[in-house]
Amino acid sequence: MEEGNHSVVTEFILSGLTDRLELQLPLFVLFLLIYVFTLVGNAGMIALITIDPRLHTPMYFFLQNLSFCDLCFSSVTAPNMLQNFLSEKKSISYTVCYLNMYFGIIFQDVECLLLAVMAYDRYVAISNPLHYTLTMSRQRCNQLMAGVYGVALADSTINICFLLQLSFCSSNVIKHFLCETPALLALSCSDTHIFEIVLFASVCYTIVISIVTILLSYVCIISTILQIRSAEGRRKAFSTCTCHLTVVIMFHGTQLFMYLRPASSYSMETDKIATVFYTLVIPMLNPLVYSLRNREVKDALRKAIHKPLTLS
Repeated sequence: MEEGNHSVVTEFILSGLTDRLELQLPLFVLFLLIYVFTLVGNAGMIALITIDPRLHTPMYFFLQNLSFCDLCFSSVTAPNMLQNFLSEKKSISYTVCYLNMYFGIIFQDVECLLLAVMAYDRYVAISNPLHYTLTMSRQRCNQLMAGVYGVALADSTINICFLLQLSFCSSNVIKHFLCETPALLALSCSDTHIFEIVLFASVCYTIVISIVTILLSYVCIISTILQIRSAEGRRKAFSTCTCHLTVVIMFHGTQLFMYLRPASSYSMETDKIATVFYTLVIPMLNPLVYSLRNREVKDALRKAIHKPLTLS
């Protein structure tokens, strides 16, 4: 249908991760395995923290929320991506495209801000351990999570309201494997200048707040650790932060690479790889990082595995 000079778009065509037909099936198998590991790893982490009373602490409350976020974040992208690997026409409806972007922005923001909250939690635990349970009470933890989701919902709603005003003229082919804001802006024939400013402000708001909070928290953490006289005490104090630092470096490293690299170095292929990493690979790796490098999680996992064997 034509309406003036603009097409009424009812669906978009995704160009996919690659147009090489011989790679479609191998990539389908690879990303299906990644998605299955993501579901099993994050659902397992949620269940483990729920059933083991020793993990009912603020640190693991936030980790449980991180696993829920990763599970949802990957589920926004993976099902449609897997379907398109086996489809000749890689189409997605207008409504589903915008819903994917809406929830994608929400869970991306939640993960970003939640990492900052987890850094603050580690700061309180190490710098003020005697008042840790009082400061990080269940009520305070719930308030922090409500704030994280409130900011994420507001940010996503603002972004989608601007996106809904875009017009599409000659093409409905998105040069990506998912509906993502930069790819949709490149496709639109509207003046996107104002929206690009809003997008930049939105990205800066969430990423900068998260990174600044993390940096300030770790400056205080390192200062406290250096005052510990025992080398063993310093090692134990810092070991509680290593998993979180690993996750922060993976997530924010990818974010900074995507949004802060010069426009002259922009490449759609590079953008696709980075998007795969932060939407699918990182959600799979996060539970592995915490399960392999955290002694309490490993002990809880052994207990959960051996308990049924003992009962039998």
